[in-house]
Amino acid sequence: MLDKRKIRLMTKAAIYEKEYGEEDLKTASYYKKDYTSLNTWVTLIWITVGYVLLVGIVFLCYGETLMDGLTIMKLLFMGAVVLALYLAVMIIYGIGAGNFYSKKHIRAKQRVKKYLRDISRLEKMNKKRR
Repeated sequence: MLDKRKIRLMTKAAIYEKEYGEEDLKTASYYKKDYTSLNTWVTLIWITVGYVLLVGIVFLCYGETLMDGLTIMKLLFMGAVVLALYLAVMIIYGIGAGNFYSKKHIRAKQRVKKYLRDISRLEKMNKKRR
């Protein structure tokens, strides 16, 4: 005779493995702080690369216009603006990435915990049947 609870648990576990399984297990294997820090640093590195490329493209497009009547004060002012924008972007993305990856780790850890609990229940049901 088929056990409906066992079938439900097996289906639930199979759906979890298909949708989230591999990524969640990888994420949950890290400590929360390590996972958050690592991914925040990676995000900030890519933001830096993107920002440098963007500044380079803007300079290539408008470089001649920016160089007309260039003085040391204008150069220092442009450098300060570029640096201030860079710092603002880094702070905003750093905080956002930290929060995002922290919440992502928490959700993954909770899903893995439920999955392991369901697997444990299945094992207990199998032992009772024997």
